[in-house]
Amino acid sequence: MTKQAIDVFRACIPLFNTLSDPARQDIILLLAEREPLSVNEIAEHSSLSRPAISHHLKIMRDLQLVKIEQKGTQRYYSLSLNQSIEQLKELIEIVESECIL
Repeated sequence: MTKQAIDVFRACIPLFNTLSDPARQDIILLLAEREPLSVNEIAEHSSLSRPAISHHLKIMRDLQLVKIEQKGTQRYYSLSLNQSIEQLKELIEIVESECIL
């Protein structure tokens, strides 16, 4: 495997770690159905506390999986998956070209 393939794979690790958490998976699925939502609205559909939801949203925001729209004093979250999708496509392409016999 080339250094480029290893670098692409390692660059995806934070995304894999973020997506591996069931609470974050639930948030993504909820936003896919009902975006945009505030933290309170997300918490209404979750067994997690509002601070826990905020923590998960921060992690997701840091990886640009969600974006925020400010409306007055409320922040509304929606999915922003383009960068992650491109990153995963790059990984798939390099695996197909270098790892599949």
